[in-house]
Amino acid sequence: MKILAPAWFSKSVFYEVYPQSFCDTNADGIGDLEGIISKLDYIKNLGCNAIWLNPIFVSPFKDAGYDVADYLQVAPRYGTNEDLYRLFAVAHEKGLHVILDLVPGHTSDQHEWFLQSAQPYTNEYTNRYIWTNTTWSAPKGFRCISGKFDRNGNYLVNFFSTQPALNYGFAHCEESWQLPISHPDCLETKEALKSIIRFWLDKGCDGFRVDMADSLVKKDIHNKATMEIWREVRTMLNKNYPEAVLISEWSNPRKALACGFHADFYLDHPDNGYRALLRRKDPATDEALGYFKKTGPGDIEFFVEDYLPRYEAAKGKGYVSFITGNHDTARLRRTYELEELKLAYAFLFTMPGVPFLYYGDEIGMRFVEGLTSKEGGYDRTGSRTPMQWQQGLNYGFSTAPEGKLYTKMDASPDAPTVEDQAKDPTSLLNVVKQVLKVRQENLDLQAGGAFSVLYVRNRAAAIVEEEQSVKSFSILHKQEEAYPFIYQRGGTLIAVNPSGLSASAPINMLGTILFSLGALPERTEEEITMAPQSFVVVRPGA
Repeated sequence: MKILAPAWFSKSVFYEVYPQSFCDTNADGIGDLEGIISKLDYIKNLGCNAIWLNPIFVSPFKDAGYDVADYLQVAPRYGTNEDLYRLFAVAHEKGLHVILDLVPGHTSDQHEWFLQSAQPYTNEYTNRYIWTNTTWSAPKGFRCISGKFDRNGNYLVNFFSTQPALNYGFAHCEESWQLPISHPDCLETKEALKSIIRFWLDKGCDGFRVDMADSLVKKDIHNKATMEIWREVRTMLNKNYPEAVLISEWSNPRKALACGFHADFYLDHPDNGYRALLRRKDPATDEALGYFKKTGPGDIEFFVEDYLPRYEAAKGKGYVSFITGNHDTARLRRTYELEELKLAYAFLFTMPGVPFLYYGDEIGMRFVEGLTSKEGGYDRTGSRTPMQWQQGLNYGFSTAPEGKLYTKMDASPDAPTVEDQAKDPTSLLNVVKQVLKVRQENLDLQAGGAFSVLYVRNRAAAIVEEEQSVKSFSILHKQEEAYPFIYQRGGTLIAVNPSGLSASAPINMLGTILFSLGALPERTEEEITMAPQSFVVVRPGA
């Protein structure tokens, strides 16, 4: 189908703001919309020109706002609807775009729709959610909750027990309680979704990141029926809101982009290229084996093999979005040193697609270990701690007493802050600014610039054989032949060597250096030799 991507989107670098942890202006220990407004210049000066807000709607916060109790009202702890409208307006004045987090597959069990659906009598919301016929039926293959309400039936949930699944129907009905997607009540759920989208776009929102975008229709083999719903949403946007964007949490661009999303996240999933690139660990020792570790395995081939089909599927249809991290993943600083992070971010921000920078990643905020779960965070809570702006009380996040803060903060004596890193031209913060500046100034490095791999050492070439067999996986880890990795964006060449040893490749990279990290490479017409832990962006020619 035809997807009309707005011009602003291809030039975008998004900054993900976890609202409750960003900036608190009323001393209640929780971040708010006024705090975000106060930091818009910071976000812009960083080099980001778009913002993704995690959920800011009314919620009991059993899952940090991903359990929505009212899609059309801002949670009072963040401010008011008028505050959000003002955030949109001020951001637009500064040349920034703002998208909201849309949770279309489920609500909170405190949403008025659900409270009505749970009544033991028939009403207009009876089928807004999925209920079995009786409390004694517990269908296999579904998460369901029983005995909580007077209605005679169990309700299906998408994730936590407090997140009942909205009823978009079943693509293949096998039980009497399973409604087809053509049922009027299922169609009404779809219309309610479209109404929510229109409401916020009319108020100045620039689009949505869609949570669990593939979770709508149940028993939906290959997601065909769910994709059809998103195609209908896309048709509405093309007609009435051509400047609005949709970004999916799907990690399957072939499906997501085919049904109307402008971009799809490349998520940290087991056995995919993103994890192999950045978050791979040795299951026996828990040793970090990501490509950008100075002493890592040097193996980027699995990432390339997994990423290239995604890139090809997206070409001409939309984008694959890389992330530095997000609210669901452990911060990279948990396993990477600052110098390693510089190389990793330089890579991510020079790859195709629309990238996302998680708040605090630009200064290398740590994953705070050992925190008690907060609002359904569980082992994700350590990535959701308050932003560290400056030295002093609560690192400038809030003037509230420490015990009132959303979560505890990094207590390390060397906890990074924006204030400290701004003074150091070699800091991670300033490296992020530099590489984003280069990206914004060079069309080749933006979302749609062409991409090709020029040099990647085949795994087999890095294996030292003894008696025609590999004796130990550790042999593969130490081979300097596995580096560097060289790729091309349009007419621009980029090389990276994360290892602690110099590495050469038979590639001509003569030309003007636009950006570099580490010692400069040695270059001839036949070869480039990269210094240890180095990165370079070159425009061939003069």
